[in-house]
Amino acid sequence: MFTLEKIEAFSKSELYAALEKQVHHLLEGETDLIANAANFSALLYYSLPDLNWVGFYFYRNGELIVGPFQGKPACVHIQIGKGVCGTAAEKRATVLVKNVHEFPGHIACDSASNSEIVIPLMKHGEFIGVLDIDSPVLERFDEDDQKGLERLVHLFLEMTDYSTIL
Repeated sequence: MFTLEKIEAFSKSELYAALEKQVHHLLEGETDLIANAANFSALLYYSLPDLNWVGFYFYRNGELIVGPFQGKPACVHIQIGKGVCGTAAEKRATVLVKNVHEFPGHIACDSASNSEIVIPLMKHGEFIGVLDIDSPVLERFDEDDQKGLERLVHLFLEMTDYSTIL
């Protein structure tokens, strides 16, 4: 059984290394997409400081559809190319936005959000969706967060059967 442990870290690299271990233990033996996405988003929401939304959007029928998340109710449909999530989906690349109010076409599901990072979910060249993380703090995310979160997403994808959404 998994128990959420408080992470004592002095640097972001230590924090993300500790989170990698927790993700491995949390998802070990479970491959269900919805179960893993729900637990993964909860782990990040409660382990990383200064967040107000963490969750998944899955690619279905040519658009992004909200999946498991932590935070206030969210936009359900996002078009590819629209907002930060749609841009990350279109580019198939992580989009890090230090100030969402300066991002053209930002979709404000929660008016408290000031910065955002969106990591695409790619496995074997296939686009599955995105992991979206918002913060009420301007410039909350940096390149260290990007690297750490991309590693966590990679681990999530390796341990999860995503075939049911394709």
